[in-house]
Amino acid sequence: MAMSQYPQLQQQHRLTWGKSYCGCHALWFRLLCLVGAWSGQASLVRQGTQRHSIKIEGDITLGGLFPVHARGAAGAPCGEVKKEKGIHRLEAMLYALDQINSDPELLPNITLGARILDTCSRDTYALEQSLTFVQALIQKDTSDVRCSNGEHPFISKPERVVGVIGASASSVSIMVANVLRLFAIPQISYASTAPELSDDNRYDFFSRVVPPDSYQAQAMVDIVKAMGWNYVSTLASEGNYGESGVEAFLQISREAGGLCIAQSIKIPREPKLGEFDKIIKRLMETSNARGIILFANEDDIKRVLEAAKKANLTGHFLFVGSDSWGAKISPILDQEDVAEGAVTILPKRASIEGFDQYFTSRSLENNRRNIWFAEFWEDDFKCKLTRPGIKLEEGRKKCTGKERISRDSLYEQEGKVQFVIDAVYAMAHALHRMHLDLCPGATGVCDKMDPVEGQLLLSYIRAVTFNGSAGTAVMFNENGDAPGRYDIFQYQLSNTSTPGYRVIGQWTNNLLLNVEDMRWSGGERAVPDSVCSFACKPGERKKMVKGVACCWHCELCDGYRYQVDEFTCEACPFDTRPDENHTACRPTPIVKLEWHSPWALLPVFLAILGILATSSVIGVFLRFNDTPIVRASGRELSYVLLAGIFLIYGITFLMIAEPGAVVCAFRRLFLGLGMCISYAALLTKTNRIYRIFEQGKRAVTPPRFISPTSQLGITFSLVSFQVLGVFIWFGVTPPHTTVDYEEQRPPNPELARGILKCDMSDLSLICCLSYSLVLMVTCTVYAVKSRGVPETFNEAKSIGFTMYTTCIIWLAFVPIFFGTAQSTEKMYIQTTTLTVSMSLSASVSLGLLYVPKVYVILFHPERNVPKRKRSFKAVAQVATMSTRLAQNGEPKPEESQESK
Repeated sequence: MAMSQYPQLQQQHRLTWGKSYCGCHALWFRLLCLVGAWSGQASLVRQGTQRHSIKIEGDITLGGLFPVHARGAAGAPCGEVKKEKGIHRLEAMLYALDQINSDPELLPNITLGARILDTCSRDTYALEQSLTFVQALIQKDTSDVRCSNGEHPFISKPERVVGVIGASASSVSIMVANVLRLFAIPQISYASTAPELSDDNRYDFFSRVVPPDSYQAQAMVDIVKAMGWNYVSTLASEGNYGESGVEAFLQISREAGGLCIAQSIKIPREPKLGEFDKIIKRLMETSNARGIILFANEDDIKRVLEAAKKANLTGHFLFVGSDSWGAKISPILDQEDVAEGAVTILPKRASIEGFDQYFTSRSLENNRRNIWFAEFWEDDFKCKLTRPGIKLEEGRKKCTGKERISRDSLYEQEGKVQFVIDAVYAMAHALHRMHLDLCPGATGVCDKMDPVEGQLLLSYIRAVTFNGSAGTAVMFNENGDAPGRYDIFQYQLSNTSTPGYRVIGQWTNNLLLNVEDMRWSGGERAVPDSVCSFACKPGERKKMVKGVACCWHCELCDGYRYQVDEFTCEACPFDTRPDENHTACRPTPIVKLEWHSPWALLPVFLAILGILATSSVIGVFLRFNDTPIVRASGRELSYVLLAGIFLIYGITFLMIAEPGAVVCAFRRLFLGLGMCISYAALLTKTNRIYRIFEQGKRAVTPPRFISPTSQLGITFSLVSFQVLGVFIWFGVTPPHTTVDYEEQRPPNPELARGILKCDMSDLSLICCLSYSLVLMVTCTVYAVKSRGVPETFNEAKSIGFTMYTTCIIWLAFVPIFFGTAQSTEKMYIQTTTLTVSMSLSASVSLGLLYVPKVYVILFHPERNVPKRKRSFKAVAQVATMSTRLAQNGEPKPEESQESK
């Protein structure tokens, strides 16, 4: 993210660092504490004077991050000096700066300076150190700071770092990159290869001159496959480098096929005592996976080799090491026999002759700018530098200062020296190109480059292309990654005149491996085996890995598949299911709704009670057929309505009965017929009441078609549409049964069942009921319209309550019916829901319309007497009066009578 995107951050959070010259020690300490509080790192107070860094003056300052020391033990941040990964790489940057500053063509009249820090191979410590690079971008208001004499303190401004070279470890680069991107400081790493750093959205200011591990992982997969291995384990150091490398290897191997991963083991960041012995023991649990893919740091590699030797497994494991192993001597020192045959990979590099001449000429006298060089000198020559009056430690010789590197000690150029030089040159070329564009013809740094804008510099870095120190092209892709070019090494010990690492191939998008040049433990030429071949269990098939005949995955014939032969799984026919071992198919049991099922007991119980109640009502009405209450209720329509209610209760038995052609035909006919008859009769009756009442408001002549014969005609006309539709359905699709094997087919085949059912889908069932539901809704509408009819004239209010309740029942039915469509108990739930809903709607009609009449007939015969017969004229008068009173807000006649 560009710093130009943070103008407010630049204005509000710039702190000034440096040294105070006012002599007010207390105030200076207070100022440093304020800065330390801002950073969240108390140790920044110590870093104010930069006692642990190298500073080289220049017109433009570059930052440098190098693991000069190893990680400290027992809580200490830093440990022993690292000669190769630390000092060699640091000196490579100093060498590159000297070369650039002396080059009249590259950045002429501009001197590159540096601020170089030690990361101590620890990401958190490196983050603390890297805050030094952003000091110049942090400014704090010091107007309220005074010296003891009342004057303002003089605080020198630290140099501005325009770009950073480093870091080494991926975990360190990730930590530092998160800070540098906030201040738009570009970063070029010479050794960090974690694939995570290729994410240009998160690490947009990060670039590297080494290829990411995703390329390296591809090369290692190609190497393993070229040797015919197909069963290996992975071993990674905890952290971004190791974990990301193994993850990339696993992903690529999965995509490519042909590789089985036996185990994927992580080495803890702080291994406990005996941890590596446990790792070797775990690897031996899959002993035929002899190939070990290593993404680990030097210390962990060395300890793995030591543990393998301790377990007397020399020659058993076949190591394939990443670039952290490369062609280094230190990881295999004193463990050469265990490492024999190890294949390692290293980004293609060359030994830089100029650096060798430079470094071997370094001495204590001519290299005072490297504050850690004396420590390196003591470690390299195994001597001790002393001062007058200090006694020399026993067993240590005194350094004379006349020792010479390579002459008096072993020297081999560290593998990443080339990349350090290339990283510095990439930054220099970007600055040079930027200077040409912004400062044409100017000598030195012009105003447009003071300060250097980070986002613009990044664009120049990504655009550089030049021949690096090894003669290969240095360039970056859109993610800041370098192209992948690797050399393949093998450590050879036996049957060779010169034991050591030997180049056996290279990888540049494709692998070139000379297998005939490879030597293994004891000098063997044949490539050892690392293969997998496990017998599959019954019901599992062998899934052959493409191109590797001796390796397969055991794939379970799961679900409704069964094992046809050793290599094939097939789905059982639709009417069968696999047996318990998935080795054969067997018929799927066929079920239906049984009378004794809990799902059937409740509907049957309600239906029996309903049939008995309906029969009783019919009997009472027949017995008292000529009494006033029976005649007043409209005998003809009442019997039709009771017949419909009886059919509604009776359909329950058809829905539960075993499906057959006759049962299915009766289901189609009677499923909607009972409801159709009931609601057609109620609709006719409600419509009659509504028309009488409305006609009475307008005239004294009665409306047409209100006689019993007319009412029966209207009712049966409405019912005829339902019957006609059913018979058309019979003609189009004759009723028959079917076995549905899909409805009850759960993931577990043991629970699969075939459902014996009529050929009625959910849609056809709803269509069968839809006409009755339309009649029900229409009847409800008329009931609402007739709610104001005086009670002394009709039973409209009872019909209204009946229809309101019925609508609620069927509104509840719809979500339950369709909400269980995906359930394995679908048939049982839907059948029960449908029959119970029909029985409840019939019970509501029976209870609200007929039970009160039966009660009066049987228990209050004194009320079953004829009332004064009213003419239609009297009805019209009452209707007109009720309307007028309602409009004036006065009580209706009935209400007035009741109040009196």
